[in-house]
Amino acid sequence: MRTNFLGPLALTKALLPSMRSRRQGHFIVVTSVLGKFGLPGRSGYCASKHALHGFFDTLRAELWRDGIQVTMVLPGYVRTNVSINALTGTGAPQRKMDPGTAKGITPEDCAERIISAAAAGKREVAPVQMTELAALYLNRWTPGLLARLLRGRGL
Repeated sequence: MRTNFLGPLALTKALLPSMRSRRQGHFIVVTSVLGKFGLPGRSGYCASKHALHGFFDTLRAELWRDGIQVTMVLPGYVRTNVSINALTGTGAPQRKMDPGTAKGITPEDCAERIISAAAAGKREVAPVQMTELAALYLNRWTPGLLARLLRGRGL
């Protein structure tokens, strides 16, 4: 929560007075596709990302008259070294790529989608693969089905 939620809140609090006085600004907030639904084994992570969604959706509603925009970024798996650099439950380095991350989109593709969405003033962008996009739609239209599909698919 400190890194994923309280950190962005502290930065927002520091930037907001200047944006309000200029009556312009744009927050581009990197959350996660897991800010929209839960995944077994990731309760703390999902909670922090859900909190970001709640905060910045509300901030957007409060600040639109001030000319301040919010673009939420919901990446899925991105092919980075995040899993290689992760620590195991014992604190030892994992030192291996997890399968989801290995199949993820490239960082360059993710960055291009973020820049394009922000330039267009989009409220939200989901730089994800088809399976993650399907999960977002299932969560919107049939959340119970998605929950059943995700059972046992966690860590």
